Amino acid sequence: GGAGMRFVLALTIGLLVFLVVDTFEAAQQIALTAPGAFNGPLLIPVVSLLAFLLLMTISSRKSGPDGEALRGLPLAYQIAFGIGLHNLGEGLAIGAAFALGEVALGVFLVIGFTLHNVTEGIGIAAPMLRDRPSLRHFGLLALLAGAPAILGVWIGGFIYSPLWTTIFLALGIGAIIQVIVEVSRLIARGTGGSGSSARERGSLYDWTTFGGVAAGLAIMYATALLIAA
Repeated sequence: GGAGMRFVLALTIGLLVFLVVDTFEAAQQIALTAPGAFNGPLLIPVVSLLAFLLLMTISSRKSGPDGEALRGLPLAYQIAFGIGLHNLGEGLAIGAAFALGEVALGVFLVIGFTLHNVTEGIGIAAPMLRDRPSLRHFGLLALLAGAPAILGVWIGGFIYSPLWTTIFLALGIGAIIQVIVEVSRLIARGTGGSGSSARERGSLYDWTTFGGVAAGLAIMYATALLIAA
């Protein structure tokens, strides 16, 4: 039903908001270790804003002249792309741990991030609840969201750079914020398409969406504790 869809999509927003905050915190810490001439902390909002505007421009061209929000598979792929950039940053952290000889820490991060990222799959699947995608799409979505972590491990282990890590994380922030905007538009316009009832439309601010966002934040915070413990 409409309320159930709004809750799951709001849950996705909660997951993504946590990722933005978590990524920004990690980017700030790494930016401070970059060469001072590049002013790493300033690069984070600048690169994030440019990435957000670029993706919004591309998205607006795909959404049609009426500005209808993306839904279904296209939105799922956008979410997977944003999460993939975030997971690239996580891979960089794992690779850097191995590069420093902290093998136990690297293995622990792999296990922790795996448990943490399982919940992100909920966000990718949410827009497809009313579709029947083939298994090929599930494989492609998993690769889009997960493969960047593998690439990040290689980069972090062999050619780690605080500057480029900061830039990658900032790109991830911009991409995730753009997805949050798209999911919010989908909730506000109604999740059932042009034939949605008045009850399904304009429901961005109600107890259902609030509960979904709160639940998403709580889930991500709980799994993040497994990494910090």
